Amino acid sequence: MLLRMALRQTTSRLTAVTAAVALAVAPMSPALAEPEKGPPIIRDTEAEQLLREYTRPILRAAGLEKQNIQVVILNEKVFNAFVADGRRIFVNYGALMQSDTPNQIIGVLAHETGHLAGGHLSKLREQLAQAQTQLIIAMLLGAGAMVAGARSGSSNGLANAGAAAIAGPQEMIRRTLISYVRQQEENADRAGVKFLTATGQSAKGMYETFRRFTNESLFAARDADPYLQSHPMPAERVAALQELARSSPYWDKKDDPALQLRHDMVRAKVSAFMERPDTVYRRYPPSNDSLPARYAHAIATYLHGDLRSALAQIDGLIQVQPSNPYFYELRGQALLEGGKPAEAIAPLRKALQLSNNAPLIEMLLGQALVATDNKAHTEEAIAILRSAVARESEAPLGYTQLAMAYGRKGDFAQADLASAQAAFLRGDNKTARELASRAKTRFAIGTPGWVKADDIVSAKPLPGQKSN
Repeated sequence: MLLRMALRQTTSRLTAVTAAVALAVAPMSPALAEPEKGPPIIRDTEAEQLLREYTRPILRAAGLEKQNIQVVILNEKVFNAFVADGRRIFVNYGALMQSDTPNQIIGVLAHETGHLAGGHLSKLREQLAQAQTQLIIAMLLGAGAMVAGARSGSSNGLANAGAAAIAGPQEMIRRTLISYVRQQEENADRAGVKFLTATGQSAKGMYETFRRFTNESLFAARDADPYLQSHPMPAERVAALQELARSSPYWDKKDDPALQLRHDMVRAKVSAFMERPDTVYRRYPPSNDSLPARYAHAIATYLHGDLRSALAQIDGLIQVQPSNPYFYELRGQALLEGGKPAEAIAPLRKALQLSNNAPLIEMLLGQALVATDNKAHTEEAIAILRSAVARESEAPLGYTQLAMAYGRKGDFAQADLASAQAAFLRGDNKTARELASRAKTRFAIGTPGWVKADDIVSAKPLPGQKSN
């Protein structure tokens, strides 16, 4: 199941990083616009599980395995990956699509882990705060000189000196920040190679990716990818990375064929869900009968064509890999979205069993049970959805479906509370407060439901969000 949603919690942190990048690679400006909403994200059990397996040994080597660091996939087609707080690595789906091998994206993840292990974000914030203080002092001194020049009647002299006093420090601070960011990038390179070597993996993928960006920078300075803008890559840095990476005994080590297949399957899935059908079929022509191509064809057919044909293609995939939970998930999703929720239940149960009760698949099964409009399924739907949101507390879909299930049961207090939680996660604070206020009137004072509703009513918008 591939879901697209907005990430509510990261707005202020991403603003800080946006500011840092802008300061590092562009002339300073007096103000930076803050985004009003969090970035759009993609949720998919198969893709997230693969990225978890990519990062787990890297995080262990970095001493971060107990920090509950997550990899978040952003709904952006350009290549980019970055850290914006101490617990998440953000990866654009475009980075997955442009990484031909697991080792290439693993190299990028190792580099970003180097930033986390080195505490680079907090150090960069300190550097930015210091730079801001220096800039304010320079502007005040410069403005004072300009005012003095104006009072003395001088059109040049002090007035020009004041302007120079403002412009000079700006350029000096900008150069200092660029140098600082580049030093952090080089440190992250070294850390990334260290983590890859410690886990018996090649750093060739990291080098190949960064070399590609260096080559592209010669021709694409005007329309450079965000990754290049936030990860400056002078040729000397890439040459140093090549020397370091080649020193590893694992330089020539290849990806396991089974892992390469899983990587290709996820890329095919992302392509089919995120790209236009004509683009999908250019990537995976009908003549291509590989498993990833068949996966892409089946998804594209269900999304844009005939459900019956899509189901036949999915059944063909299941025959090849009968223990693949994501094929059953796809069959259930196709049936559910095709208006056949009762038929979707069996394949979704199978997907849930094979995936070790993945919460996003639980939500999809709960949605199918609710969509049957059969009261016999209500209690099971509530139990499944409560289990799902307990482990995936930031997914609005689970709370939305839970609200519907409680409504069918006639438990309107819990229905209002679940609806309020869904609205809160979507960033709709006004609706969340209204629904939570109504829920409070339905719960006995002091009960767990009343307390949760009161928390939503009392919650303040996160920095960067409107209170609406």
